[in-house]
Amino acid sequence: MRVEQPSEPLEVVFTCAGQAVGKMRNELDVQMTQPMHETFTLATDEGPFHGGDASAPPPLALFIGGLTGCIMTQLRAFAKRMDVQIDDLQAECKVVWQWTPKGRIYETAPKSFEIDVLLDSPSPIEDQLALIAAAKKGCFLEQTLGQQNAIRHRLKTEEGFIPAD
Repeated sequence: MRVEQPSEPLEVVFTCAGQAVGKMRNELDVQMTQPMHETFTLATDEGPFHGGDASAPPPLALFIGGLTGCIMTQLRAFAKRMDVQIDDLQAECKVVWQWTPKGRIYETAPKSFEIDVLLDSPSPIEDQLALIAAAKKGCFLEQTLGQQNAIRHRLKTEEGFIPAD
């Protein structure tokens, strides 16, 4: 079933409720709540470094998997709309973070995000480059990474939520 593209801007909203289970495993109930409703069940776990059992991918694996899947989805979706023929598509992503010990804990910082697109297409190179440019603008994760974002943290107490930032 193909849904028509809306003609006006709209919000795309996802929520996730996580529950800690086992040593380091998290079970996640992910929902798209707007513009339609979809539900997904995911899990994360850590390996022995963090005391986990490696029973599910670590969060960073889901992150790079989401980034890779997002750009590939946009490339295929937009190729149809831009009349760019795709005979085969592969993407190779690499994400590098800086990990710095700080006493008994550590801090992290992003260093680089690289996405290589391997596109088998008879379409002109200019059209292929235009497709990649459009897909970059349509990839929710890439657009999020490309700007500074404010992320709010709150702690739930008996009196309600208080800021944790």
